[in-house]
Amino acid sequence: MKGSRVAVVGVGETAYVRATDRSLMSLMVEASHKAIADAGLEPSDIDGMIDCGASCHLEDLAFSMGFGDLAFTAAASVVAGTATVGAGLELAQLAIDAGLARHVLVPYGLKCSKPGGPRTLHASEPLKADLEMPVGYFGQPAYFAVVANRYRHEHGLTEEELAAVSITTRAWAALTPQAQKRDPLDLAAYRKSPMVATPLRTADCCLMTDGAGAYVVSAVERARDLPHTPVVVAGIGIGTNPWPQSMVLTQNPDLMALPGAKSAAKAYAMAGLAAKDLDLAQVYDCFSISMLLQTEMLGLAGPGEGGRFYASGAGAPGGRMPVNTSGGHLAGGYVPGVNLLIEAVRQLRGDRGAAQVADARVAAVAGLGGNSHATAILTRGL
Repeated sequence: MKGSRVAVVGVGETAYVRATDRSLMSLMVEASHKAIADAGLEPSDIDGMIDCGASCHLEDLAFSMGFGDLAFTAAASVVAGTATVGAGLELAQLAIDAGLARHVLVPYGLKCSKPGGPRTLHASEPLKADLEMPVGYFGQPAYFAVVANRYRHEHGLTEEELAAVSITTRAWAALTPQAQKRDPLDLAAYRKSPMVATPLRTADCCLMTDGAGAYVVSAVERARDLPHTPVVVAGIGIGTNPWPQSMVLTQNPDLMALPGAKSAAKAYAMAGLAAKDLDLAQVYDCFSISMLLQTEMLGLAGPGEGGRFYASGAGAPGGRMPVNTSGGHLAGGYVPGVNLLIEAVRQLRGDRGAAQVADARVAAVAGLGGNSHATAILTRGL
């Protein structure tokens, strides 16, 4: 694949709320209509669609949207942020380059309010039921707490440095009217946040969100005729490791070995750019420690320096490398990966008002899927 052949031409999202009675299908239809309208298109213009793993049938979505002939459909085999940030863009470009579609819709939604919430992702895995759950080693906060403790052992990480990650995202959320959690967070408030799994507090954990987002991908040549400044997909990289989802967060010999460095290297190479060329980044923050690790994997900070990066204010409003400028998943809303990509698009268009990064032209978006990881490099088009 070559970079800069397709662009994100429309984005849309629902409100991000703790719980709603609306169906997942209803949320995805709303986000999809908004993305198509934002692109200056009609539902009948959409001739391709990518399934990123939302738990509803996309043929039902196509019917609800009034699509006509969907010439191209595909489903990502990776999950969560890897699907929305990487595979969705990659599959859309492949379809457009092959002449199979002109305008490809990539929708994704999540209802964390469903019974059991995200914990049900691992609840049925025999290895966990037999070996881990009986000793209380279950649930994503427990998994990432072990990662945080290993990081502290290898590199050192103070409470103030870890807190700075959450404080950074909350500062951006305060500038984002649609962010789910906008109340101020300083070190004192962070320390009052309940401990969930040492050293992770509630403030270190992503939000529980019901919501959906969607984006439309078109060829760059077509994008120039649409209403908004094209946001060009300059590079896409996907990295994986050999551990299945049932083991990757608990039985992996190196729990910090997320495949983010692999995906970032591929994306930078495809784009012909490097970390020094970025104006901002959107980093998958299911937990503060995962955001810190991926910050290093993107090359925004050296190994073991992520805590100092955030403690210095580098990622906060006014910092030298803004990160998660909508509040991310910790404070903006948790619809894995897709709301991070939407925020990057809006920043590169110059549409973010009080939270706008001055003269933003190059952004990285990082998405985690457990045993996989995606990096997208987006640039402001002509």
